[in-house]
Amino acid sequence: MNQPENIQKALRNDKVIDITTIGRKSGKLRRIEIWFHHWQGNLYLTGLPGPRSWAANLYAHPQFVFHLKESVQLDIPATAVPIRVTQERREILSALLAEMKLPPERSDVDQWVASSPLFRLVLDESAIDRSND
Repeated sequence: MNQPENIQKALRNDKVIDITTIGRKSGKLRRIEIWFHHWQGNLYLTGLPGPRSWAANLYAHPQFVFHLKESVQLDIPATAVPIRVTQERREILSALLAEMKLPPERSDVDQWVASSPLFRLVLDESAIDRSND
């Protein structure tokens, strides 16, 4: 896939996005601001350890909208794929925590592996292609 350069740059360097999920119980659209992460060619969503409504929504309804809003404004349909294998979670979360540079009391890898949401994002490439028309 050959994404426009400005979108490639945004996906590599921007941090803050909005996501619109479908409420797991209500079925209503829910939009929140969140950080996303780029690591080894993949995009990820995670959050502090503990339950998160946005994550529960993605477990129930993995299709959502990824809203770029920093260097580029673009709404991209996406799918969230939960990362459940402990070893894979540890590898990814260790790398993401190193990038986030959180204080030690908030960056215990074992705690993140045990109870933080973690999703790999699959963006709808055809929507990105259409944005360049």
